Amino acid sequence: MAKERIILGIDPGTIVMGYGILKIEGSRLNVKALGVLQLNKYEDHYLRLRKIFERVTGLIDEYLPDELAIEAPFFGKNVQSMLKLGRAQGVAMAAALNRDLPIYEYAPLKIKMAITGNGKASKEQVAGMLQRFLHITDECMIPQMDATDGLAAAVCHFFQTNNPVSEKKYTGWKDYLAKNPGKIKK
Repeated sequence: MAKERIILGIDPGTIVMGYGILKIEGSRLNVKALGVLQLNKYEDHYLRLRKIFERVTGLIDEYLPDELAIEAPFFGKNVQSMLKLGRAQGVAMAAALNRDLPIYEYAPLKIKMAITGNGKASKEQVAGMLQRFLHITDECMIPQMDATDGLAAAVCHFFQTNNPVSEKKYTGWKDYLAKNPGKIKK
């Protein structure tokens, strides 16, 4: 892992798209930007997609991130909403691909679990945990929690890629006991 890197985190949406830019210097995390793209003012769905592409491209050009962490669409009851959300995610990913940026996708449950320890945490809980963990002042917080959801994707990616402990793989109990003799009580 590089000593310094920048992660762009995105919470895709066709009404509001949230984003956060996280700069990592060694083990120190700094929030460089936090914001939303308001798309409800545009009636045309395709114009919204164009605005997403332009904003993500602009963020990449401005902050020069090394990676994109994006929230994956979740399964909901409204199929049309899911399709629109998938399009928004696809356009954001296309913008990253257009700039040769590696993409990492995380399920909402995984992001919430990484930030709060609870996969069913509310947006408010995620925002509060990020604010405390990253020392974000109240003045820097914005009311739309889509922004902190985007930042949460970036922080989740940091946690996933900076885990210094490699997970041991076992083929069964016999293998586990052979590799962990100190765990056996006699």
